[in-house]
Amino acid sequence: MGYPAGELDFFTFLNLLHPVDKANLLNYETATEKFFQSVPPEKLFKYKVQYDFRLRRADGHYVRILNQMNIIQHDNQNVRTFLVNTDISHLKHDDTPRMSIIGLDGEPSYYNIDFENIFKPTQQVFTRREKDILKAMASGLKSQEISDALHISKLTVDSHRKNILRKTNARSASEVIRIAYDNGWI
Repeated sequence: MGYPAGELDFFTFLNLLHPVDKANLLNYETATEKFFQSVPPEKLFKYKVQYDFRLRRADGHYVRILNQMNIIQHDNQNVRTFLVNTDISHLKHDDTPRMSIIGLDGEPSYYNIDFENIFKPTQQVFTRREKDILKAMASGLKSQEISDALHISKLTVDSHRKNILRKTNARSASEVIRIAYDNGWI
């Protein structure tokens, strides 16, 4: 991956995930948890879960990683797993997320699971500049103050404000700000 040893921790890993695959990873993990909750404890060791996602290398390019996980130890408090991550970029070229649960020792397998999209990637509602203006509006700045702060004309600010109102179906700046806060946009 091109990162120095010891530099990758869980939070760095999350930041290196392809933006679309962050939601997929949450779906995979949710589906995995639901599956293992339905399996009798004595059969937990008889399944391997595998799924793929894209991860950004140090040079900025994304590679497709196959994640394979087996439970190797389990008690009432903890689960210990064995994970293998493999670069499969040369094998898989499409962006379709795939998850399979492979049965071992005669247990049934479930290939290419059509899991529920509990977590969906967020669609970008606003352009970068509209986000800048929305944040400035939320800070209480007026159009001329936003214009001065962003070094753009007041006419451009007003045009962006109209687009923001249209995209949110809001009737006022205060309504836009409330909608933006409710949706986590600011």
